[in-house]
Amino acid sequence: MKWKRTKAKGNQLSFWKRIRFKYKLSFINESTLEEVWMVRLSQLSVFIAFALFAFSLVAFTAFLIIKTPIRNYLPGYLDVEVRRNIMDNALRADSLERMIQIQDLYLRNVTEILSGEIRLDSIRQIDSLARVDADFQIPRSEEELAFVKTFEQEEKYNLTVLNTNTAPIEGLFFYKPVNGVISSHYQADLRHFGVDIAASPKESVLATLGGTVIYAGYDPNHGNVIQIQHKNGFVSVYKHNELLLKEPGEQVVAGEAIALVGNTGALSTGPHLHFELWYNGKPINPEDLIVF
Repeated sequence: MKWKRTKAKGNQLSFWKRIRFKYKLSFINESTLEEVWMVRLSQLSVFIAFALFAFSLVAFTAFLIIKTPIRNYLPGYLDVEVRRNIMDNALRADSLERMIQIQDLYLRNVTEILSGEIRLDSIRQIDSLARVDADFQIPRSEEELAFVKTFEQEEKYNLTVLNTNTAPIEGLFFYKPVNGVISSHYQADLRHFGVDIAASPKESVLATLGGTVIYAGYDPNHGNVIQIQHKNGFVSVYKHNELLLKEPGEQVVAGEAIALVGNTGALSTGPHLHFELWYNGKPINPEDLIVF
């Protein structure tokens, strides 16, 4: 029994000695028999080198699969990520197609309404949110109801609805000539044929409509004055300006700056614009046409 243990121990020592025994690998020049390169190897070192190479190869392959798109070409991987992306893209495409259909129907409805081919109450429904209810009324708040009642009482005996002004204002948009506060209203009986608008000095004065400048000059009472002839017989007058930006004969467009607010003329009491609007030689209250 002792002999067997000794033999087994000897074999074990012989095994470790054998795999750790180094061998010399030489590369010799065949012509000169000179040793060119030499390396000493053992079975253990070769095994360790191959193990490290295999581990590095596996790690590099795993890195490529995880971090690069090459994983999409592996069988079974499509079932997890790519399929989810395909489903998301399909849902987005379906939503975009639906939105395009809605936009196309909306544009067709608008085109037909503008061309007079379809009435507003016969628009085809796009979805449940676009349902047209001709009898629908927006509910009013208590504050709005109180305001309407007060306004109706105040306007009950207002005779301004009998105004016989026949100026053709349909299709015209009058620009507010200047930003400010009305300090004096239109009073034809006092020969005040316009409105005074208190504004900041050198504020831009805008043409209320497009037209041609027919007068631009200085008046002792009204200071720097500019007048514009508009279509359909309208004439607008701007007085007490600091500086005139246009000359007679120049064409202006609606909303274009034509002067700067000033305090010129004997009748001026501060920086403001006196604005008048005439139609066929008759004065018109600018507040009837413009929201100041």
